[in-house]
Amino acid sequence: MPDLLWDDVKNFFDPDLMGPLPDVTVPGTSLDDWQAVLDLVRSRGWSYAYTEDGVAVRLPRAADMLARSPGVDAALQVWPTPGVLAIFRAYEVGTIDFDVDLRELQGQTGVDALCLLLRAVGRRLGKPVLLTPESDPLHPVLGFDVTAGRVVLLAAPAIP
Repeated sequence: MPDLLWDDVKNFFDPDLMGPLPDVTVPGTSLDDWQAVLDLVRSRGWSYAYTEDGVAVRLPRAADMLARSPGVDAALQVWPTPGVLAIFRAYEVGTIDFDVDLRELQGQTGVDALCLLLRAVGRRLGKPVLLTPESDPLHPVLGFDVTAGRVVLLAAPAIP
């Protein structure tokens, strides 16, 4: 059974309401958590590309990625399923941040793909993974609940 049903969450997948690139955050992380995410990407066999200032380079260890020079734009692009892209940005050790594109996550297939990613990250880290509207980190709408072991709604969907 799916974690979430499209009919229950479709408003949270509307790019006009949420912004096309909602923010996904794992708060309270450490360098070990960052390394665990990099190891997860590799162990799952997900396609990925890592760039620094737009130039493709080999994916470094988390310590090197987070110690790069200030001003270097580093991005880890991950495709957990074909056609679904998550972009991880190593802004700081204490928070793992990434974006997803709601235009790629339409219908039940899109909901399931997002839940797969949030569950995988949350279970690996044993931490909540929160999805918020674009640039609104104080109001998560759904996320991986560690106790429940699945993705749950954290806000009531708006009625159109």
